[in-house]
Amino acid sequence: MHAYRTHTCAALRASDAGKTVRISGWVHRKRDHGGVLFVDLRDHYGLTQCVVAAGSPLLPTLEETRPESVVTITGEVVLREPGTVNPRLPTGEIELRVREVVIQSAAEQLPIQVAGEQEFPEDLRLRYRFLDLRRERQHRNIMLRAGVIASIRRRMIEQGFTEFQTPILTASSPEGARDFLVPARNHPGKFYALPQAPQQFKQLAMVAGFDRYFQIAPCFRDEASRADRSPGEFYQLDFEMSFVTQEDVFAAIEPVIAGVFEEFAGDRKVYGAPFPRIAYDTAMLEYGSDKPDLRNPLKITDVTAHFAGSGFGLFAKIAAAGGIVRAIPAPGAADKPRGFFDKLNEWARAEGAGGLGYIQFAADGAKGPIAKNLEADRVEAIRAACGLNPGDAVFFAAGKKDEAPKFAGKVRTRLGEELDLIAQKEFRFCWIVDFPMYELNEETGQIDFSHNPFSMPQGGLEALNTMNPLDIKAFQYDIVCNGVELSSGAIRNHRPEIMIRAFEIAGYTAQDVEDRFGGMLNAFRYGAPPHGGSAPGIDRIVMLLAEEPNIREVILFPLNQQGEDLMMQAPAPVPPARLKELHIRLDLPPAKGAEKPKAP
Repeated sequence: MHAYRTHTCAALRASDAGKTVRISGWVHRKRDHGGVLFVDLRDHYGLTQCVVAAGSPLLPTLEETRPESVVTITGEVVLREPGTVNPRLPTGEIELRVREVVIQSAAEQLPIQVAGEQEFPEDLRLRYRFLDLRRERQHRNIMLRAGVIASIRRRMIEQGFTEFQTPILTASSPEGARDFLVPARNHPGKFYALPQAPQQFKQLAMVAGFDRYFQIAPCFRDEASRADRSPGEFYQLDFEMSFVTQEDVFAAIEPVIAGVFEEFAGDRKVYGAPFPRIAYDTAMLEYGSDKPDLRNPLKITDVTAHFAGSGFGLFAKIAAAGGIVRAIPAPGAADKPRGFFDKLNEWARAEGAGGLGYIQFAADGAKGPIAKNLEADRVEAIRAACGLNPGDAVFFAAGKKDEAPKFAGKVRTRLGEELDLIAQKEFRFCWIVDFPMYELNEETGQIDFSHNPFSMPQGGLEALNTMNPLDIKAFQYDIVCNGVELSSGAIRNHRPEIMIRAFEIAGYTAQDVEDRFGGMLNAFRYGAPPHGGSAPGIDRIVMLLAEEPNIREVILFPLNQQGEDLMMQAPAPVPPARLKELHIRLDLPPAKGAEKPKAP
């Protein structure tokens, strides 16, 4: 017989009754029923109930064994009594009558419990992550992640992609966040950068003549944590294709993303390919966001013209000053009690807005503060523009052109939640397309790139030379699912003269471009195919499938919100001798609370 197990803790069935078997695992739970001890033994695969009869010489050993100790149990498989069968457990028809016990590793008193659904502080969970991962939900999440990655690999290969590995030690690349730097010992004063993304390398692979590349790529960004963004590192499905249009990229990746969700969705509905295409401008108008949740049926309408020069002075002044007014429908809300509207008004103020105006379209006519001060024909025009019926209401978000749309999007989401309109158990995808190539930096008044600077402008060099930069669109696109951005990508700018001109508009000289991106730019001068790609986030895909609100729940060993590994105590100080070897001298900020040195 094997030293540790003949079966896993999920393998035994009624057909195994009468066999002598051996299993190993962790003591999950113990229950004493009148001197008869029941022990649930758990391994990676599942649970088996073991039973020690009263008076057995093995009883003291298992009674003294703490939960999470690792043991090997040998015994006879017996059928459970009919009234004790557990249909929720694959091994629920049998139990193991213990004949022999070997303690492989005794556990100390646990800092967090593994059995049960008790919640523990995040810092405690991360410090003892190896225990946290033994818990059913966390274990299931990590196995889901592994399954998702395996599925993605298989589907990408089926789509004709080849997996390559790009460098980890590289040069800095402009991806919108700070780099993690690695000192180069043999090159004093110089540093490598960990890749924020394999952007330049995957484009160079296309220039090198490879047609369809992908990898499950680690990316490193020194940025703040969010619920949907892990600090430090994350993984993405990075891919690139040669000789493709935007639609070719969509056709290649949609079956992969939709297929993965269909494989792991369970009883949830997946709205598969083709994904709806929504222009950026339309998304900001109708949803107030470039990450719209299509499970929410509400659409926003621009009603600025209906308030311009109207009797409702506040909105009339906003329209006259160049601002906008957006209307967000609230179907069936006209008959809601006054408290419903007051609560939303208080919420709007907490969000930094002056309030939240509304009109109720009751059966006997329009009501509310705005309706009292707005001409009847304008009220009717708003109702018609928003497609409202008696019994519906409408809310308004008004302000500057760059602020009101985003607040209208928040109102749309809030109303969808309050009115229970957001469809549950669904995955709805869309592409956001036609992003602006540039945006105006309000602080400096300068033109900046609004998205990936390596994207091809729609209209090419002619558009860059003849159009207002703020009117130029780019071949850039995002995949959004249920209001979460899964992927960002673009058709790339593969022409040196177009790239230099595009950067010139954003304030870079030709020499700046040569200095910063000379490797890729030089490669383009030797024949570069038109190419494009994208990079769906693995962590976010798993987070949605696992229905977890925080991305750290689907990462094996995540950092905390401050970017610290509490289990391995990283980041950590480096001995002075090592710093000297790396030619580094520290210039640390004063410790908090320390007095500043006095001027001489």
